[in-house]
Amino acid sequence: MSLPLNRRRFLTGLLGTASLPLLKNAKASPSPQRPVVLCSRGDYWGLKVLQPAWDELNRTGSILDAVEKGANVVELDPEDASVGYGGLPNENGVVQLDACIMDGRTHNCGSVACLEDIKTPCSVARLVMERTDHIHLVGEGARRFALLHGFKPENLLTDYARKRWLKWKENLSGQDDWFPPNDGDYELPGRPTGTINVLGVDASGNMAGVTTTSGLAWKISGRVGDSPIIGAGLYVDNEIGAAGATGRGEEVIRTCGSFFVVERMRAGDSPQQACEAACQRIININGGLDKVNFNDKFIAVNKNGEVGCASILKREEKEPSVSYWTKDGFQSMTGTHFKTL
Repeated sequence: MSLPLNRRRFLTGLLGTASLPLLKNAKASPSPQRPVVLCSRGDYWGLKVLQPAWDELNRTGSILDAVEKGANVVELDPEDASVGYGGLPNENGVVQLDACIMDGRTHNCGSVACLEDIKTPCSVARLVMERTDHIHLVGEGARRFALLHGFKPENLLTDYARKRWLKWKENLSGQDDWFPPNDGDYELPGRPTGTINVLGVDASGNMAGVTTTSGLAWKISGRVGDSPIIGAGLYVDNEIGAAGATGRGEEVIRTCGSFFVVERMRAGDSPQQACEAACQRIININGGLDKVNFNDKFIAVNKNGEVGCASILKREEKEPSVSYWTKDGFQSMTGTHFKTL
């Protein structure tokens, strides 16, 4: 007799794990002793995120509490224009946030997408995980759910983000009715992107992870990237490891990127090899490296506390990196890449 499908019995299949070529400059994954907490940002943000996360782990003993606490740091900081409060808005000037959280022990998970007026979407996602039998809540439903649980509605559009959005709007075309400022040239400015992953494994080998973002700047209202999608922007399996993705979300969604990284580790890859394999998979399905003009980055940690990081592109002098905190304190690692722009 078949059993009913229940969200709390989250079932997974296997992606193909055929061998993929690895980078010639691949670096051996460092092997910190667990516990370890890591994030997808380098030194400045890494330190700001990981010290509170490590302190929370020591205070509560919960790796889930630790990754949430670390992610909240960026969500609440208006200095960051790609996550939470201060994130750049959609094409209509509205900030819409996406986030997910996953507990490796149970495969239980929760996420929110297109959430407005709430600064800490990963904390709302945790309540979806713990207080409902659902995984995803979106839009106005996610907002109402947050308000019912005591979150306060606040304006997420900072003055800095508003001015950047207005400049983008004014420079779209010389044929519309929006006049640019004196330095406007009617050329489309760049599309800022940014996300943060916070992953961790405690001393007993229990794992958890968070991915949170304000999404692609100037996106179509309602667009959802990979960040709130379990298996794309985040995947955690207590038996194997955890992985998170940043960059062009559409590519991560169609390759089930973070799940793919974990399954490569299940098949025997180190975290470093698995991150490189996920980048190579995206390159392959896009017809080769010469056809790729976007970036995706993966970070991973396995149950032993080994760390990996790889991206498709390196822009200028900015190397892909991951930072982590262990009993030896804060450390960072330069990852590998396939192409420099």
